[in-house]
Amino acid sequence: MYTLSTDESMTALDDTARLLTSEGRRVADPRLDRWSADLDAVALRALYRDMAIVRRMDAEGVALQRQGHLGLWAPAQGQEAVQVGTARACRADDFLFPSYREVGVTFVRGGEPADLVLAWRGEVHSTYDPYELNLAAPQIIIGAQSLHAVGYAMGIQRDGTDQVAVAYFGDGATSQGDVNEAMVFASSFGAPVVFVCSNNQWAISEPVAVQSRFPIAGRAPGFGIPSMRVDGNDVLACTAAMRWALDHARRGQGPVFLEAVTYRMGPHTTSDDPTRYREREEVDAWRARDPLTRLETFLRSTGDLDDEALADISREADVLTGRMREAVLTAVTRPAIEVFDDVYAEPHSGIDRQRARFAAYLDSFADDAEATR
Repeated sequence: MYTLSTDESMTALDDTARLLTSEGRRVADPRLDRWSADLDAVALRALYRDMAIVRRMDAEGVALQRQGHLGLWAPAQGQEAVQVGTARACRADDFLFPSYREVGVTFVRGGEPADLVLAWRGEVHSTYDPYELNLAAPQIIIGAQSLHAVGYAMGIQRDGTDQVAVAYFGDGATSQGDVNEAMVFASSFGAPVVFVCSNNQWAISEPVAVQSRFPIAGRAPGFGIPSMRVDGNDVLACTAAMRWALDHARRGQGPVFLEAVTYRMGPHTTSDDPTRYREREEVDAWRARDPLTRLETFLRSTGDLDDEALADISREADVLTGRMREAVLTAVTRPAIEVFDDVYAEPHSGIDRQRARFAAYLDSFADDAEATR
């Protein structure tokens, strides 16, 4: 078993752009300063509120799965800054293509609490209209959403608008052909797309040091795509870096690649046991870089966050997580045959044939039940 040593894991942070240190101290960065100049106390409190609520909703998702109400959950603890910071930087008409772990992106784009859980329960294919939120349904196939984002971005070019498409994926997805092929197309056509790679150090049980001997952001220039490594546990830096990337793409300068260096504090999914391949010392070292703690420390030091404000956020999170649980507990499972209902927008002969075969399969159980009476 190969485990990522604490030294290897920490050196991943050496060349990243950041605006807040792990201790919550504000620092300057020439690459990001101009893109964060207007992030005042009000904006920072709003970012903190988003991250705190997302963490609570994520924890509720884990709890619901452990209690048998969801089939699976992909925890996002530790990655809130990447998701909230980059999504908040986007315009409402930008179109985002998430993986299965971007609970924070769904929340920022206006997803309802039920949207976070009903698909994981297996009740629906997708819980929201992608064109209402400008957010594609979460992609389970690793890296496939990068191709979807580039295709959408090429459509933007043909429409002559200044929207940007955004693809979210993890470090493991960069080993997939889809992501590399997407970057070839994006670069070749100068597509207005931003690739956001959440380097959370582990692709299930495979450490990033094995997947990539050099920083992942270094791959993008080989495709002709400018890139930046950013501290993925610094929500200020994530917001600023995304603003830079979006501006570049929006002005017709082509795609951008962001590598957000962060850490997956929990398991890959609730079916995973990370204690089999990770050392406690590594987890503890990254826990000290917690994105919520560092922003809270900074805001308390400036007098812009107090216990009363935190209590208000906690109460808001209570309401939203309560709605998540209510959505699950009151869900009515649809008849199995309806799995075909929303696959295509228009009637399709292939689906009709599959529906008929599945209906016959379901009917066979009724025959068996009758035979045993």
